[in-house]
Amino acid sequence: MAFILFDEFIYNLGAGNIDLDSHTFKAVLSNTAPTAATDDELADITQIANGNGYTTGGVTLTSVTWAESGAGTGIWIWSAADFSWTASAGSIATFRYVVIYSDTSTGDKLVGYSDYGTAVDITTGNSFTADIGASGIFQAQEA
Repeated sequence: MAFILFDEFIYNLGAGNIDLDSHTFKAVLSNTAPTAATDDELADITQIANGNGYTTGGVTLTSVTWAESGAGTGIWIWSAADFSWTASAGSIATFRYVVIYSDTSTGDKLVGYSDYGTAVDITTGNSFTADIGASGIFQAQEA
């Protein structure tokens, strides 16, 4: 599944509004398709309802890294540990999109999102884990 970067992310990265090394990043759930071309801040995203294991504002990403894949490769990987939500006292509202944003930036600038292709349900006692994998969240290559 592809991770889609928001168009404004590149601008915000270059302008210093987002720092991949030092900011705190979070992930939220949505059942409304983000618009990569125009969405810029968390307020542009329609999050699912708070409750039953989902907290508005999302979960904090841990072990965030921005590093070259190997000396001289020119391939940079932005990664984090897997993160998850667990439903308790009822099901978490249905979602399809996982959106990552910088909680440190002014206005909570958006980074990108994954589209799971269909509605996802997490019923009581079950979990949903975003598996980051060895390729990281996204990669950039020097020209």
